[in-house]
Amino acid sequence: MTMLKPTIAPAIAAASPPTSPPPWPPELIRLRSGDPEALAECYRRHAGALLLVVYRLTASWADAEDVVHDAFVALPEALSRYEERGQFAAWLTRVAIRLALRRQRREFRFSSMDTVPPPTVGTTTPDHIVPPRVHAALAALSPTLRHVFVLRTVHDMSHADIGALLGISAGTSEVRYHRAVKALRRTLEVSV
Repeated sequence: MTMLKPTIAPAIAAASPPTSPPPWPPELIRLRSGDPEALAECYRRHAGALLLVVYRLTASWADAEDVVHDAFVALPEALSRYEERGQFAAWLTRVAIRLALRRQRREFRFSSMDTVPPPTVGTTTPDHIVPPRVHAALAALSPTLRHVFVLRTVHDMSHADIGALLGISAGTSEVRYHRAVKALRRTLEVSV
C-alpha cells in the first residue's frame, strides 16, 4: 500500500496571513507631517553625525552645515520616499551624502578644509583626535578621490554601492580608492 504524502503548500498558505508593511512609528509620522518638535528632536539626534559625514566629503565646515540644514529642511518631503527597509539613520545619512555630492557638482568649486573645530552637536565620533595633518591630507585629495575614500573607509560602503551613489562603476570606485590611499600615504610620509 502506498501512502501519498499530503502537500503542505495549502497548509502553509492558509497559516500565513498576507504580509502588509508595518505601520510607521509615531516619530516618523510626526516628522512626515512637518511637526517642528519632531524635526527638532531628529536634528538633535542626528545632526552631529551628519555634519561629520558631510564635512569629510566636502572638506568645509561651512558647506557641511549648509548641506545638513538643507537635509533637515527637505526632510518632511523626503520621507515620502523612505520605505523603512533599513535603519532611519542610515537612510538619512545617504540623503545627506547625496545632497553634498549634488551641491559640489552644482557649484564646481571645492574649498580646502578650514580650521573650525568639529561640531559637538550630539555626536560621539572622536573626530577631534584626528591630527590636523590627516585632515589636511584628506583635503588635498581631489574630490573624486576623497569621496570614494571617505565612503569606503569611514562608512564601510561597498564599491558597488559607492559606484551607484556616485554614478560610476564599481571598478572605477576601486581604482579611485587605491589612488586615494596611495596619495594619502605619499602626503603623510612627506609631512612626518
